[in-house]
Amino acid sequence: MSVPILAGALLALPGFAAAQELRNYAVTGDAIPVSLTGAPGDPARGRSLVLDRTSTCILCHSGPFPEQRFQGDLAPSLTGSGSRWSEGQLRLRLVDASSLNPATIMPSYYRIEGLARVGAAWRGKPILSAEQIEDMVAYLATLRE
Repeated sequence: MSVPILAGALLALPGFAAAQELRNYAVTGDAIPVSLTGAPGDPARGRSLVLDRTSTCILCHSGPFPEQRFQGDLAPSLTGSGSRWSEGQLRLRLVDASSLNPATIMPSYYRIEGLARVGAAWRGKPILSAEQIEDMVAYLATLRE
């Protein structure tokens, strides 16, 4: 299944990339097997993004981040993510977790169409850029317990 994405959306997180053309991606089973950017992400930047509270990851998830106080407990631990899921599976979870679990509380970080309960500031805008998704995928894939 190919999912069309609108071009030219602005990102809404402060300090993150200013504007980007949204890219098409194909979901195969429970994964997006091909990088959104055509290149691997940077695990160091991905770790920074996961730990940045504006990306919201550690508000719900905990993980191997001993320097971070007040990690979340609403969602599964990110410890061992790279052992549990492939890069493609991680990518789909970040892009649109609701495609795997319609009842999830996890935001769709790259999908903008067909969403309900979207705050006015986020309408028509992805939360993360394709590059940020790939950086996070690269980092989460390194977490092998």
